Amino acid sequence: MKMNFRFNRLGGAAVALSCLLATTASADEAVLRAVSAFQVGTTIYEPFERFVEQVNENGKGIVQIDVIGGPDAMPPFEVGNALRGGIIDLANTTAVYHANLVPEGLAMTLTNRSMEKLRENGGYDLLDQIHKDKAKIHWLGRLLQNIQYHIYLSEVPKELDFDGLKIRSAPTYQAFFSALGITPVQTAAGEVFTALERGTIDGYAWPSIGVFDLGWQEKTAARVDPGFYQVETGVYFSQAAWEKLTEAQQDFLTEQMIAFEGDADRYSTLADEEAARQAEAGIETYELEGEARETFIAESNEEGWKPVIAASPENGAKLRELLVK
Repeated sequence: MKMNFRFNRLGGAAVALSCLLATTASADEAVLRAVSAFQVGTTIYEPFERFVEQVNENGKGIVQIDVIGGPDAMPPFEVGNALRGGIIDLANTTAVYHANLVPEGLAMTLTNRSMEKLRENGGYDLLDQIHKDKAKIHWLGRLLQNIQYHIYLSEVPKELDFDGLKIRSAPTYQAFFSALGITPVQTAAGEVFTALERGTIDGYAWPSIGVFDLGWQEKTAARVDPGFYQVETGVYFSQAAWEKLTEAQQDFLTEQMIAFEGDADRYSTLADEEAARQAEAGIETYELEGEARETFIAESNEEGWKPVIAASPENGAKLRELLVK
């Protein structure tokens, strides 16, 4: 019998589904049901795919992960609530999508330290504890590292003036864009190509990888350097599901994540390869220099930390000290 669930509302169907997705934790093998906030087959999904393959290969008889769907099964902004309620065991998502529950999670987008350093200096432990306290979520670790966001433009500027530009944005960097004079525009990813084609936006912000997934290179003429912030995707557990696992199973998953994080240089290489591919496709690099570059970087840092510290003054200040060199 085929069962097809949709999560447009976390109501009665979700309660029923929570029973279906209950963690099978035993002394033998735990089968964990997962969802992804990112579309299968995209560049942003690929790290999670690799992590699942790694766990399933090394964890036979200990832990297995069963990915039951992506955004088509559960809207990304509902994943945090689903984890908090124990409806799913774990998710491939970003703290940006559950910032309504854990606003401090946005700090992970602002760090310039490696996960190795954050696990060493207490930054990881603090963010994990905040997730547990506020949302009953355990942050297992980070998948994407060393990938920044960039502004991409539909035309190559002779002299770039951000003032008045209409750029597809996201809540993560909306305040930063406003400080630059950019008019942030909320446009669904599936509508960006048409918006570029019609000229209703002048460009978009996107990671340094993944432009080709959506065909946007056809309407993109330039990429602005430097990049800003760090794209954050990770593995997040329902605290209830995590606590059902044995200590040995928890240790195994933690070890697998730390090993995965140790391969962070792989994503620097991917970013370099994508930049070369973009150049081959005719996307020019527009490099900010001098005072313009300094202002761009300074505004990104100051505006990025404002909502984190405003939401949690004490923890926000601690996180900035631990997460920024």
